[in-house]
Amino acid sequence: MKKNLLSLVGILLAGTSLLAQQWGDYTLVAPQNSTTVRLLDTASNIYHSWTGLSGQTGYSNYVLPGGVLLRTVKTSNNVFTGGGMCGRVQKVDYNGNLLWDYTYSTSTYCSHHDICALPNGNVLLIAYELKSAADATQAGCQSSITMWPDKIVEVQPTGATTGTIVWEWHLWDHLCQSINPNVDNYVSNVGDHPELFNINASPTKEIFHANGLDYNPMLDQIVLSAHNTDEFYIIDHSTTMAEAASHSGGRGGKGGDFLYRWGNPSNYNQSGNTIFNVLHDSHWVPENCPNAGNLVALNNKGISNTQSCVDQATPPVSGFNYSYTPNTAYAPSTYTQRQNCTGGTTNMGNSQQLPNGNMLICLALSGTIYEINAAGTTLWSYTASGSTAQAFRYSACQVANAAPAIPTITTNGNVLTSSAATTYQWYFNGQPLAGETNQAYTATQDGVYAVRVTDANGCWYSYSSLFDFVVITDVNTLAVNNNIVLFPNPTTGNIFITGYANTDTHVHVMDALGREVYSMAMKSEMDLSMLENGIYHVIIENENGERVSKKIIIQH
Repeated sequence: MKKNLLSLVGILLAGTSLLAQQWGDYTLVAPQNSTTVRLLDTASNIYHSWTGLSGQTGYSNYVLPGGVLLRTVKTSNNVFTGGGMCGRVQKVDYNGNLLWDYTYSTSTYCSHHDICALPNGNVLLIAYELKSAADATQAGCQSSITMWPDKIVEVQPTGATTGTIVWEWHLWDHLCQSINPNVDNYVSNVGDHPELFNINASPTKEIFHANGLDYNPMLDQIVLSAHNTDEFYIIDHSTTMAEAASHSGGRGGKGGDFLYRWGNPSNYNQSGNTIFNVLHDSHWVPENCPNAGNLVALNNKGISNTQSCVDQATPPVSGFNYSYTPNTAYAPSTYTQRQNCTGGTTNMGNSQQLPNGNMLICLALSGTIYEINAAGTTLWSYTASGSTAQAFRYSACQVANAAPAIPTITTNGNVLTSSAATTYQWYFNGQPLAGETNQAYTATQDGVYAVRVTDANGCWYSYSSLFDFVVITDVNTLAVNNNIVLFPNPTTGNIFITGYANTDTHVHVMDALGREVYSMAMKSEMDLSMLENGIYHVIIENENGERVSKKIIIQH
């Protein structure tokens, strides 16, 4: 009888609402190894439950727009075992119907720890991949050991249980070592290559043991945290899969190499503060919150072996890259902001920065979840029975409503126009344009634009794809003062040319390095679909040597 009574009041639940001025309405709680996930209201009562789920919770759980649950699920794997192992990812609707149940687990790879929903509906997974002792030795490891390096895969759901890998990144493609010049990845000094990971900085089986994953839609970048290296890393998602395996390409120009790393400069042979003593849950502070754009991680033993903290760092953003002085540690030299926790968790855990300046903190091993205000005062606390890797707060509006459609951008001259929405915010090269909150924006600079929108509910942001744009210049003349116009721009390859008068005129197309990649006698149309995505200069030259130069963007 007593056991049944406890069940009725929520045997897993024990919470206290302490003060008003909390943010949001519901807290997502999903203890590991459970088949139940709950939303609690601010009085710690059960508002909604997903029960009898297929498979036990592995690590991460999130509420997607409209109350869809995105969750990691444990599956058995005879090769990959250990903390945070998952192997499956699911989407479950608000009523408990299984929408997608995808397995990413074989004898050569297995997903683990965190996942991240992308704006396009795809999902990022962290996964181990198997490398033999011979592979490790050939890669320059000074220890002949089996290794499980991490990779990130982007899965596009294609059916109830199927998915297509549309993009991936492998740590194994971005290693360096200075031990053996006769094997792979040799460099004379690893300190000269912070964009690569020194395989001998942490020569263990789980070389990274990555555990946190987040996506920045304004920069098209991913941040990844690693338990065993005490660092987080930013990589470029704008690359093709081939570029992600290389050292060039993408908007950051580095292919799949690290654009930025922070927390433990000794990993790349530089002096400086080691900030993290085990970290989890790397993410950006959302732009609707104080300190937007800062990078955050839970520092599990940041204060002591029994007290954790939440550390923020302001990254030295420079366009789609990050400022760096060679042979130094990446800036900043120490954390920008630190919030001491009320206790500690030696493993797992997370934080969430909220729009009103509050913070939700999850101390995983004790199941302690609490909300504090900007002054550090506890407003709400709750204890789950069993380890709870992460917890998140949502508004009632977010749970009840779908996100607005992803906006598209059209052009008319230099005017960029978003598809219709309720509110708008424009961005240039990843940064918000102050005051540019109308449906249309007149571009004044060549670069990368995006727009963020909400609908009438105002619950969720949706972001457009990044849009490369070349400003159309003032009237250019060629012999008879006619305008030369190339359109459409951007283009998938076919270009129409109007406004030229001379028939004895030639067109030369130059790439960003000044190399001629195409030429023809002047016609009203040319096909450049064979060229790769990028910015090109089209030079139109008449028989008198007069020239007009136009920029175009090819975007397949």
